[in-house]
Amino acid sequence: MEILRAEKVSYSYRTKYQKVDAVREVSCAFETGTMYAIVGKSGSGKTTLLSLFAGLDVPDTGNIYVQGQSMRELDRDAYRLRQASVVYQSFHLFPLLNALENVMLPMEFQWIPKKEARKRARAILQRVGLTERIYRQFPNMMSGGEQQRVAIARAVAAGGEIILADEPTGNLDSENEEKIVLLLQSLARQDGYTVIVITHNPRVEEAADHVFRMKDGTLTYVR
Repeated sequence: MEILRAEKVSYSYRTKYQKVDAVREVSCAFETGTMYAIVGKSGSGKTTLLSLFAGLDVPDTGNIYVQGQSMRELDRDAYRLRQASVVYQSFHLFPLLNALENVMLPMEFQWIPKKEARKRARAILQRVGLTERIYRQFPNMMSGGEQQRVAIARAVAAGGEIILADEPTGNLDSENEEKIVLLLQSLARQDGYTVIVITHNPRVEEAADHVFRMKDGTLTYVR
């Protein structure tokens, strides 16, 4: 089932010296239960496109639709809270919250009672392969792989159907990289999420069901 679509999306921004056409006439569609990789060199427009999918900004021209509704008509803050979550290369965990509290946070923003949020958070942490040893640890006590799993668990806890990941394996060693790739793949194929990954990593590209390549702001379907 299609959940996200871009139609002739373009977006530009200005630096001190020039106008940058970061995204040019991009059209693509994404379905549930599928993992996608968007690959390309640095500066090709990948992260800008992901930010548009996340509703952090709206296109200059063209449109993005979420389940048929224009992003321009959505409450974009509510969209990120309840429908789409972003996972970053640098994890972006709250340093003063432990693993369990980090995962509970998006549920508490949705006014889910703390007892229920804690129960769900524990189940989600187990789903991403973390044991109770991690639940009370703070981010600076965890390995990079553990922090990224907590970040993914927090994305799942928001209750949406779209996971947008920006270089999620970029700060990981090869062992943890493999674990995160397999986790993202299983969240798509087994749990039904739409997983869209911006990546330089050939392993992520290989694991994805579909691959797009971005160059100079344009997007081409590879497979």
